[in-house]
Amino acid sequence: MHPHVRAQRQETALLTTALNLLTEMAPMAADCPPGEYCAPVVQEEFFPAAFLFEGTPFAINRIIMVRLIAVAVLMIVFYLALRRPKLVPGKLQSLIEMGVGFIRDGVVYEMLGEKIGKKYLPYILAVFFGVLFMNITGVIPLLNISANGIIGMPLVFAVATYIAFIYAGFREAGGATFLRNALFPPGVPWPLYILLTPIEFINTFIVRPASLALRLFLNLMVGHLLLVLAFSATAFFVGLMNAWSAMGVLTFAGGFFMTLIEVLVAVLQAYVFALLTTSYIQLSVAKSH
Repeated sequence: MHPHVRAQRQETALLTTALNLLTEMAPMAADCPPGEYCAPVVQEEFFPAAFLFEGTPFAINRIIMVRLIAVAVLMIVFYLALRRPKLVPGKLQSLIEMGVGFIRDGVVYEMLGEKIGKKYLPYILAVFFGVLFMNITGVIPLLNISANGIIGMPLVFAVATYIAFIYAGFREAGGATFLRNALFPPGVPWPLYILLTPIEFINTFIVRPASLALRLFLNLMVGHLLLVLAFSATAFFVGLMNAWSAMGVLTFAGGFFMTLIEVLVAVLQAYVFALLTTSYIQLSVAKSH
């Protein structure tokens, strides 16, 4: 098995195990005895009731609202930063240009070259900043949940990347070359293709998009659960107003530390998503492997 695929499966298995453990720790609110600590209910955290257009395909709940806010803020930030670009940029323009330059030069042009990279740079930048802004809502006061904390949005990003690397393969390398490189790796005795080709098909057309979505979704979901557990425990201990309230200091410190980790995870997962998207496009556009 390819080391990259093995690493993806190990990461997904670890995150799934952590998620199962956290889920088991969250009893239903109705079963919580008075005066005892009960972790918040997972279903209420990630599947809140709709508050607008309930019962219609356009129902809006808390997570949908957070997604809309993230998109609106992203558009406003880019509009304000780049509507009148200056030769000597201000702070906001400098910050956006630094992010764009980092992805352009350090990821896209580095892996695809400038000629091909220019064609796919807008999409990869959209992926990076879109994932970043939807991740960072998990640590924004009053929002407090990542827009990628449930599987829907990560699937949208993954399907878009899936379409992008297949399109890139057909456009840059040609359909026949793309499929040959993807399904029939060179240097392999032809009888082995009977076994290898189905594996390569699953890896290219199923594992790639699935791993993209699961990696993003599970990292953000587990991170949110850890934050909720830490801060709900803090509220519980402080509310006791006795010697046990001192434990609230420890749980608050743990929650603060996890918040810093979540900021790092938000940026790192956006970078990894953009990096893997570029990598998959690179594999698709190669004339030969």
